[in-house]
Amino acid sequence: MRNFAALDDQFDVVIVGGGASGLGAAVDAVSRGYKTALVEAVDFAKATSSRSTKLIHGGVRYLAEGEIGLVREALRERGALRRNAPHLVSDRGFICPAYKWYEVPYYFAGLTAYDVLAGNATFGRSRYLSARQTLERAPAMRRDGLRGAVRYHDGQFDDARLAVALARTAIERGAVIVNYARAVAFERRGARITGVRVADQEHGGEVSVRAKVVVNASGIYGDVMRQMDDPAARPILSMSRGSHVVVARDRFPGDDAMIVPRTDDGRVIFVIPWHGHAIIGTTDIAEPGPSLDPVPTPVEIEFLLEHASRYLEEPVRRSHVTAAFCGVRPLVNGAPATTAKLSREHLIETSASGLVSVAGGKWTTYRKMAEDTIDVAREVAGLPAAPSRTADLPLHGSDGSDRRELQALIREEPVLAQPIHPALPYSQAEIVYAARKELARTVDDALSRRTRAFFVDVAASVAAAPLAGALLARELGRSQEWSQQSAAAYVAIAKPVLALL
Repeated sequence: MRNFAALDDQFDVVIVGGGASGLGAAVDAVSRGYKTALVEAVDFAKATSSRSTKLIHGGVRYLAEGEIGLVREALRERGALRRNAPHLVSDRGFICPAYKWYEVPYYFAGLTAYDVLAGNATFGRSRYLSARQTLERAPAMRRDGLRGAVRYHDGQFDDARLAVALARTAIERGAVIVNYARAVAFERRGARITGVRVADQEHGGEVSVRAKVVVNASGIYGDVMRQMDDPAARPILSMSRGSHVVVARDRFPGDDAMIVPRTDDGRVIFVIPWHGHAIIGTTDIAEPGPSLDPVPTPVEIEFLLEHASRYLEEPVRRSHVTAAFCGVRPLVNGAPATTAKLSREHLIETSASGLVSVAGGKWTTYRKMAEDTIDVAREVAGLPAAPSRTADLPLHGSDGSDRRELQALIREEPVLAQPIHPALPYSQAEIVYAARKELARTVDDALSRRTRAFFVDVAASVAAAPLAGALLARELGRSQEWSQQSAAAYVAIAKPVLALL
């Protein structure tokens, strides 16, 4: 499926960056009828966009801060995403426990306002739970002093799988989407950017990708691209690290998640069922710069375990942790004079040479951010006016096609029904399918982002790496030496996390 040669063409829109904002922009542009290409230097959602807290939400803490407009927009987008990707976005009940008498009415009032802002896009109404009802739904909750809880609803999703769905949606509509294709220079006619020089990270060689407009959607590397355009460009991003730990599911049984409403640093953290485990996160710590494979610190892990344990009958210990991960968030810290600021969470800048850069944002509002970006790009390129069509555009897999194709693959090769590891809920067929249909090129792609093995049980994923490498080598026509090297490269990514457990 990977087609680097197809980049040697003239496009209306070329997007640099294959995370949430870039892939969203590609779907928006191609669905409007614009000839579209996207290049990603590594793999789709390799950095921040696969390392989120796995929530599609309006942001309860933003509501407490009075950001009504921001919450309303996010809740509207939450509803659209569940409508367009029901196979990846689902309702999750959240329990907000109360241990002081005044907390129940306080939380209930705030979460009722959350429901009201959602309007017809609500996932369900908040309600009060007695202490007994709370423990029935969340039996791990600390009993002493529990006065009850408020149960509300929000959205949960699989971030990397959504990125793959966006890539396949764009491809199915005619876009050229290529991973392991690094933008190394801009092409120019005079002072104007007319394309991107792209290096093939897999096979070598370069190609000139010609474009009427280039969109910089490179996330944590956004300033790097801006300064490749203009070395004097002032940075507009600051980095923040958000870490998570993953624990065995028996530490937090039940179907509901829990919100810890206030930590020592004034944040909220969540304990969320996910892929047969439970995620605890997140932190918010300044990071000096971008990183593809950041690792949580021991201090962050202890912070998360300690704060979650305050609300649990049995404390969660380091021995219960099966995985840990963190992502580096690109936060907007300034708006140059050329920027059109379209949201309190993201901004879009057009440089003097015509480079359109989008920065900030979050998964929940990726679609609106993409719409805003392509609106600006259309004007820069002088493309025919066309409205965004993504508000009601079903994404790839929403019809169950992935599941049917995977089942057909297992019928053809029954041996592929076997798991890649006894402790992981993924079959060998999923690795093969990832290579055939989902542009997986490495063991890391397959174990981190096509399956989520790295994010649920890092030790089991390391044990599965040789088998994943062999399956990928067979599908991609690679040698045994390549298989071993790809597995070793994955183990090198996983080892620092293993050392923490």
